[in-house]
Amino acid sequence: MKKTKSLSAGAALALLAAGGAWYGAGQPGLLQFATAAEASAPPAAMPAPEVGVVRAAIREVSEFDEFTGRFEAVDEVAVRARVSGQLTAVHFEPGQIVEKGDLLFTIDPRPFETVLAEAEARLAEARAALKLANVELERQSKLSDRGHASRSSLDSAQQAAAAAKAAITGAEAAVERARLDLEFSRIHAPVSGRISDDAVNAGNLISAGAAGPALTTIVSIDPIHFVFDATEQQLLNYQRSAADGDIRAFLNAAPVAVSLNGETDFGHTGKVDFIDNRIDSATGTIRGRAVLENETGALVPGMFGRLRLTTASGVPRVFIPERAIGSDQAEKFVWVVDAGGTVSRRAITLGERRSGLRSVTGIEADELVVVDGLHMVGPGATVTARVAELEELQVASR
Repeated sequence: MKKTKSLSAGAALALLAAGGAWYGAGQPGLLQFATAAEASAPPAAMPAPEVGVVRAAIREVSEFDEFTGRFEAVDEVAVRARVSGQLTAVHFEPGQIVEKGDLLFTIDPRPFETVLAEAEARLAEARAALKLANVELERQSKLSDRGHASRSSLDSAQQAAAAAKAAITGAEAAVERARLDLEFSRIHAPVSGRISDDAVNAGNLISAGAAGPALTTIVSIDPIHFVFDATEQQLLNYQRSAADGDIRAFLNAAPVAVSLNGETDFGHTGKVDFIDNRIDSATGTIRGRAVLENETGALVPGMFGRLRLTTASGVPRVFIPERAIGSDQAEKFVWVVDAGGTVSRRAITLGERRSGLRSVTGIEADELVVVDGLHMVGPGATVTARVAELEELQVASR
């Protein structure tokens, strides 16, 4: 019996030793079992990425059309001589402001003074001849009444008196013409404005009339015109908006403002004062014109600008931050987050830009638009939205 117990104890020790060796050898079966268990366990869920969103908001804005165009002077005059002669003096500095009536050029007046003196002498001669003719007419009338003069003598005296009177009228006209020529030898500014340089220097002989050279040019400064072209469709839109179809009254009441090259605001205000009477068949456009004040002379004829014509005020529009807008070739889009945190792509149409915001169509007010973390979103993605109001975003960006 003791021998049997000893054998059992030895067997037990042998089994323990073998198990220890198996364990020390790395337990390959146990490791495989543990690895399989771990592989079948579900992975831990990743948290949804956090993105910054802003709530689209409604703002009341003015609707407008923009046009490009150029400034033109209200008055632009090429100054030419009205009599021929030698230019003796120039009385202005190139580029200065002149007033209407200022003396600009002087043509040698001596030939015209001589002609005037001759015309005045002929007038005096004609008046003396009329006086003598009237005396003779009176004498012939008395003689005829007494029967001492023939009827033909009286008729001749009457004819001589009438001719002398007509000669006075012609002489007076000659004097007036000579006086005008003398006056025209002093050339005055026909309008107020900024003058160019002198195209003909003193000492030159100049010709009169439209065929002669322009001595200089003057352009008016204040007010000034801005000329632009509107499309046929825009003209039709204005006609539909105008009461009783009076498009000119509608446009005349519409505020306009002009921005120059390099300017970000439209600070030069005015109004439309002219719309042409036909559409150009070659371009499909109609010419319009606005008039603006220009007291400082900063607006120069020929200068390029952009005109904004306001067609409606207080129109509600949805605005979002401009940085939320993406581009895919010709399409503009934004990423919108719904109440469950799911992201979707939305195509939009752009409108007015204002202080870093953009009015859009395709988005409703209060919808959440992604502005931060755009690289972490895609169609159907789930995100955690960090919401900001449009006003908060604008304050933070200042």
